[in-house]
Amino acid sequence: TDNGIEFRNHKAISKALGCTVYFADPYCSGQKGAVENANKILREFFPKGADFRQITQEELNKIQYQINERPRKKLNFSTPKIEFYRRIT
Repeated sequence: TDNGIEFRNHKAISKALGCTVYFADPYCSGQKGAVENANKILREFFPKGADFRQITQEELNKIQYQINERPRKKLNFSTPKIEFYRRIT
């Protein structure tokens, strides 16, 4: 995480989920490149300040589909959907 206030209860949550939380240094986006890339993609659909209470499940499903069908350089220009199914079959 980047130490945002949304993580103030991380100890209780991580204990309940049985997972470890790792923190990045503030303003060091290079420490969390995958997260920054995911946020960049999401910002194409949701600009800063977007009111998520106004977004329907149908809209979210369409966006999820578009993101999962997008070829990624990191995946040799395959898609997340293809790679997911390749790994589970």
